[in-house]
This record gives sequence, C-alpha cells and structure tokens, in this order.
Amino acid sequence: MYLDLFKLKELPFRLSPDPQFLYLSKQHARAKAYMESTIWFTDGFVVITGEVGSGKTTLIESFLKEVEADIVVAQINQTQVSAVDFLQAVLVQFGFAPFKMKKGELIATLNQFLVEQYAAGRKVLLIVDEAQNLSLRVLEEVRLLSGVETTKDKVLRIIFCGQPELNEKLDAPELVQLAQRIRLRFHLGALSFDEMRAYIQHRLEVAGSADREIFSAETFAEIFRYTGGVPRLVNTLCDTAMIAAYSNDRDHVTLADIHSASEELRWVDFATRTSSMRGKVEARTPAGIAAAAALAAVVPDSTLEATGPILGRVLVSTEGRTVRELPLRVGRMIVGRTDDNDLQIDSRFVSRHHCQLIVSAQACVIEDLNSTNGIYVKSKRVRRQHLNDGDVVVIGKHELIYMDERARFGRGHFAEAHAQPRPDEDA
Repeated sequence: MYLDLFKLKELPFRLSPDPQFLYLSKQHARAKAYMESTIWFTDGFVVITGEVGSGKTTLIESFLKEVEADIVVAQINQTQVSAVDFLQAVLVQFGFAPFKMKKGELIATLNQFLVEQYAAGRKVLLIVDEAQNLSLRVLEEVRLLSGVETTKDKVLRIIFCGQPELNEKLDAPELVQLAQRIRLRFHLGALSFDEMRAYIQHRLEVAGSADREIFSAETFAEIFRYTGGVPRLVNTLCDTAMIAAYSNDRDHVTLADIHSASEELRWVDFATRTSSMRGKVEARTPAGIAAAAALAAVVPDSTLEATGPILGRVLVSTEGRTVRELPLRVGRMIVGRTDDNDLQIDSRFVSRHHCQLIVSAQACVIEDLNSTNGIYVKSKRVRRQHLNDGDVVVIGKHELIYMDERARFGRGHFAEAHAQPRPDEDA
C-alpha cells in the first residue's frame, strides 16, 4: 500500500471503528459526555442518533475503552432479533449460556444478575447499537429491564445508538412508558467544513504524518463538496485519493487525485446525490426524507443506478449453496454484517465492516478492514490481495467466488468501454 510513500505507520482512513482515530468535534464530544452521564445517573437512559456514517460506532468504542473496571458492559450489535433472542444475547454478554432457557427463566436470570451486581458495588451498562432495528416487542422488554430496581436506585444503565428513525420508533404510542424514561437525546450531524478539515488532519497525525502536509490546501473544499462532511464518506474519498496519488508516485494528494478518486467511485457532489435520493422516496414524511438523506450519504449513484460495463461477478456461497450473485463495476464495494454495507452477510463470524472490494478497469483487489476473523485466500489469511478469475475468498462460514469477465472477453474490450473524458477535456 501507500504507507511507505507517505511515511505513515498505519492506514489513516480505515472504515473500521478504531477509537484512537476518533476526532472529537463539538457535537461528538457532547454525545460522548451524554454517554458518560449514564454512569453517574440511574434514573433514565440515553439515546444517540445520527445518519449512517456519522461516527456513532467509533464513539461507542472510544467510550468503552475508557469505562472503569467496576462497570459490567453488555454490547449488542445484532438487533433484528426476537425478544427471546435479544434476552439471550444480553445474558451471553454477561457470561451466561442461556440457549436452553425459556423466556421466564431468561428474565429471572437477568433480574437476579442485576441485583447481585448492584449488591457487589458494580454498575451494569447495556449498549445497543443499530437500535432502530429493534421491534416494538423487544423495546418493551428493554423497558421492563430498565425498571429493575432496589429501594434506592435503578440497577441497569442503558444507551441506545441508531439512525434517525429510532426517534420516531421510540415516540410510537405503544412505547410511551419507555419514552418517558429517556433522560437525554442527542443527534449527530455531519461535520462542518472546518471540522472536516481538522478531522482529516487528525487522522493523518494519528497515522504518523507529524506536521507534514499530505493533502494540498485546495483539496479540502472539493472533499467537502463530494462528502458533505459525513465521516465515512470522507474516509472513503481520502483513502481512494491517496491510492491515486500513490499510483502516480506522488507523496501528497492534489486536486487531480480528488477528481480521479471521485470518478473511480462514480460520485456526484453530495448535494445533488442527496437531492436525487429524496426525489425517489415515495413517502414525503419527515422520516422518509431523513431516510433518503441517510441512504444518499453512503450509497454512490453507481449502486443505485448501476452504469458502465460489468467487469466481474461475486458469487456468495455458504454450505455449498450459492445464495447471492453480485455484478462488479468500477468502484468500491464494502462487505460486512450490518445493513449499511453494499454486500451484507448477516453472520456472527463477519465483522460490522469486514472487507472491501476495489474494482478498477484493470483489476480487482480485496482488502481486509481490520476485521476480527480476517479474510482467507487459498487457506492463507491476507490483508490485501489481487483477485484472479476463480479465486475463492473465505469470510467466516461464507465464500466469495470471484468471476473475472475480463478474463473471458479480453481486457482491451472493457478498458475501451470504460474510457471516459477527463473533466478538463472536451466532451
């Protein structure tokens, strides 16, 4: 990769939620302070919302890294579950093996555990990420858990994190009792231009840039134009731009590299993309508009309205069965467990953002995103691997089988079909 050229210790714009890279803007600092308040107060719980890619999960990881030893934490990320599954998942986090318990036993075990921890002087914290996916029935179970108390205090502290539609769900008439227990709510918006610039410089410094200027001053306005200040989009564009600079053997990123990266990703400017998505949402409710903005923030136009030649395909297989087939065009595809990925593999062996496929007119590369269980090619764990026709990438209990269309029809045909005029050329 480009680490040696840029004289960096590690990749500065990974998509995985690494706490050491957290940039505390004013709003992120406030959200973190609200999380910390759950340790001090026991008379309610905290709700943090934000658009997809706004940094919620990184904030959680940073917060957890600093919690004291006397705090017992259960962190739930899989939220499209039944009430029984949810209660089992919480107990697993607390060290139990509850899979043969009936619902009544699950509740009794949890209640007893909470009271025992309180008696031992330990605080218990439940953090639920992607909470917007919880069903009303599961949310009612959370309300009942939040009501477990001694004569003086509630014994369970709760933090909900999720996308904006979480607020609408919590305000449903069926959950009025739960809504009354919410102590604090905070919404994470996109970064301002100045915050985005500081965010980029912060990540570069953590990665080892010291006081060197890696991104030219004129690039920041263009980065903001394409990303709208959404942290995950900033990471994607900056990483791709650094690869573009690396391919030209240049140790700094120029405006031309930003343009090259945006072309590779097939992004139009953020405002146009957001506006386009809003127009496609049938429902004109505030929730509908918010959902459109969130979707537009992370899904490039090439995903929504795919254009350009198909350069390859990925067959997703598990237990010998092909369960999905995806065409590959020039751009980047993120693979992971949650539904904000381009390719979702809902498995406990797959990380939230597990790996990425980078497709160019000439090649396809798969890159691990600092996942827990890694990616394997030919029984060898790899960080980054150029894929050849027929290569099988093992992710947990799933296989990604790469089919290269260029190997079948010739690379010259696709390179010519993909060629487009540069912005500074006459169309």
